[in-house]
Amino acid sequence: MDSLKVNEVIASILVAGIVFMVTGFIAEGVVRTGELAKPAFMVAVKNQPGAAAAKPAGVPSITPLLASADVKKGQAFVDEVCAACHNYTAGAGAKIGPDLFNVVGRPRASVKGFDYSDAIKKLGGDWTFENLNLWLHDPQAVAPGTRMTYTGIADTQTRADVIAFLRTLSSHPVPLPKVTPAAAKPAAAAPAAAPKAAATPAAPANAAKAAATPAPAPSLASLIDHANVKKGQQFVEGVCAACHNDTVGAGTKIGPDLYGVVGRPVASVQGFGYTPGLKKLGGDWTYAALNQWLTNPMKEVPGTMMAFPGIPDAATRADVIAFLRTLSPNPVALPASTGGKP
Repeated sequence: MDSLKVNEVIASILVAGIVFMVTGFIAEGVVRTGELAKPAFMVAVKNQPGAAAAKPAGVPSITPLLASADVKKGQAFVDEVCAACHNYTAGAGAKIGPDLFNVVGRPRASVKGFDYSDAIKKLGGDWTFENLNLWLHDPQAVAPGTRMTYTGIADTQTRADVIAFLRTLSSHPVPLPKVTPAAAKPAAAAPAAAPKAAATPAAPANAAKAAATPAPAPSLASLIDHANVKKGQQFVEGVCAACHNDTVGAGTKIGPDLYGVVGRPVASVQGFGYTPGLKKLGGDWTYAALNQWLTNPMKEVPGTMMAFPGIPDAATRADVIAFLRTLSPNPVALPASTGGKP
C-alpha cells in the first residue's frame, strides 16, 4: 500500500473520531439526565440468613408471662403432646423431630445430623423466647413448607408454660427476659373486705366424711358420650398426624392409617409391618381397647414401635376416640350407656 493510501485511511479515522465526539457533546447539552425518583423495576430481595422473622399479626408476647408461668403444666403438655415426636433429655438425640434439650437460645436448624427442611434452614437466627412463641403459635405461618405438621398452641398462657419448661432443659438455662413496667400486667385492685358472715353450725360427722370422699371417676361410656369431637380432631391433626394418615385411601405413613380404626381387628392393615407384640395382642379396636392403648402404648405392648408416651387425661382420650369414630362411612355404635345413639 502506497503512502498516499495510508494517509487517506488515517485521515478518515480521525474525522470519524471528531464527529463522534462532537455529536456526544451536542447530545449531552440537549438531553439532561438525573436520578429517578424511584427505580423503574423493583427487585424483591429475600431476607438474609439470621434476619428476624416478621411477627404475624395478633400473636401476643409471652414475655410478661414467663416469670409466673407454670413449669409443671408446661412439662405435662410436652409429655403428652411433644414427646410423640421429640426427645428432651440430655443425650437422647433426635426422634421424628430434633431433640428439645437446650433448645432455648440455640441457633435454629443446628442439631447435628438432623435433616431439617429447607423452610427451617432459611429461617436463621436463634430460638429466642419470642421466636419459640411465634413458632409454637403456628409453625406453618413461621416457616411455610415445614415438615412439622403440628397445628400450634392457640392459648398464650399454655405457650408460656411450655416455653418456661423448655427453658429448664439445660444445664445453664437462659436468663428470663426483663419485663418493662409498661409490658407488665397491671395488678388488679384488691377486692373490698366482705362483711363477716355469721357463724354456721358445725356439719355432722357423716356429712364431713361424705365431702372428703372423692366422687367416682366417670365411666368411659360417659366420657365418650360427652366428648368434644372438635378437640379430638385438633389433637389428632396436631399430634397423631405426624405418623398417621386419617383420610380414606391415604394409606400408611410411619404408622398404619387411622381411617376405620374403631372396631377393626388389631394389626389388620394389609402391608403394614406390625411388631410381634402388637400381632399377639389380638382382638378388635373397641372403645375400651383404644382407651387402654392410648393411655400408654409402650406399657400395653412392650417393644412396640409406637414411641408415643400416651394420653394421661381420660377426657382427652375420650375426645380423640370420639373423633376416630367419625372416620368411617358407618361409625360403630356408641357404648351401651349412651343408649346406642349414632
